[in-house]
Amino acid sequence: MMRLDGEQTSGAFYDGGRAPAKEAADAVAPEAVVVNVAPEPKQRPAPEPRAVEPQPDLTIALDRHFDTRTGREEFRLLRRIGYLDDAPNGVGQILVPGNLESWTTDLTSVPWFLTWLVPKTGAHLPAAILHDGLVLNRDEPASYIAERVIHRDEADRIFRDAMAATGTGLIRRWMVWAAVTAATMHHARQVDWTPLRKWHYRTALWGTLGVIVLLGLWSTLDILDAPAIPGVPWIAERPIQALIGGAAGAIAIPLLLGTAWGKFRIAGWIIGPLVALVIPAILPIVLIGGLAVAVDRLQRRSPWLARIVGIVFVVATFVVFAVSWWTA
Repeated sequence: MMRLDGEQTSGAFYDGGRAPAKEAADAVAPEAVVVNVAPEPKQRPAPEPRAVEPQPDLTIALDRHFDTRTGREEFRLLRRIGYLDDAPNGVGQILVPGNLESWTTDLTSVPWFLTWLVPKTGAHLPAAILHDGLVLNRDEPASYIAERVIHRDEADRIFRDAMAATGTGLIRRWMVWAAVTAATMHHARQVDWTPLRKWHYRTALWGTLGVIVLLGLWSTLDILDAPAIPGVPWIAERPIQALIGGAAGAIAIPLLLGTAWGKFRIAGWIIGPLVALVIPAILPIVLIGGLAVAVDRLQRRSPWLARIVGIVFVVATFVVFAVSWWTA
């Protein structure tokens, strides 16, 4: 079991306790909904509404499970996380998860090659676990107790506000919010959008990202003076001017394209420049990291083959080095 003391800059988070789901819901509000918990066979009369009372400080108690077969690490909360969403038209009190017995989380859901930018744990951890309970994951439904049903785009907004309550920096919380918003636009699950709006957001998301990637490749080839490639209009011939023009274009064009994201345009204004500027920087990390993961899996499945591949790789490296030196 892991026990973490939650730190926050406001009283938004609190200890949600271990009460049965129905009892916890009654404490939230008479009309509170319980998501991902089988209803009790016999309902008791709802209590009178009561004012929000001071709650114990947040403590995150986790039961860790590591699956050696899949390499997946999961955590089960031993006590619920409570959060008060007091934004205008906010949800009010929220408890995560609804089902303490079976619900699990992987903490902050972030690709391994981006953990240097957004780590799995940190000030944002309570907010990340809260968001995990509010949204539909690939293999399990959302699990929470709240005064009403929470749609996924609203869950993303709650995530952003909750990160502010834990003291997460402005840039990181808006960047993380933009990332989860892009995922919501793509999956379009647990939302109240019409089919037309779903396809509008998907088209805007992948259309703008596709244009950014293509323009980025074109600009890179132009800066490298690749033959038979027409010049990019905003990139000059001189190296320094070319880099400055390319960087300016990597910010200005995605900002214009992000407007197509509609009500999520702020997320588009964040994601677009990040894709244009960060992806070229993380490609080496992805390649090296992917190679390390492949070698590790090969070593676990067939140690003798991994040994042979390693020897061949080292020998080939020295041969290429010698030939390059000789022909230089």
